Amino acid sequence: MAYVVTENCIKCKYMDCVEVCPVDCFYEGENMLVIHPDECIDCGVCEPECPAEAIVPDSDEQATEWSEINKEYADKWPNITAKGETPSDADEWKGKPDKKQLLSPAPGSNA
Repeated sequence: MAYVVTENCIKCKYMDCVEVCPVDCFYEGENMLVIHPDECIDCGVCEPECPAEAIVPDSDEQATEWSEINKEYADKWPNITAKGETPSDADEWKGKPDKKQLLSPAPGSNA
């Protein structure tokens, strides 16, 4: 089992989760983070740290479509081990639905 970052992270990318991860399994895209499923130890410490409530266990129904997205981009984006700069408009995007089409395939720059 592993945890999965869902679309709630898109355009929010608070990165509080990165600070608490004991195995550094977060990878950063331009406007979202993902968790590498083969590196996550299923400890769950990241889930309550996410202000956008974007992290769920892979057994959650929300995780179904996002599990593959997490794996795909974890293999492409840089690993991030410390909290970076949160987007200035993150709070405006928090809780907005239907953000999947806004997912950028570009890597992040805080790594």
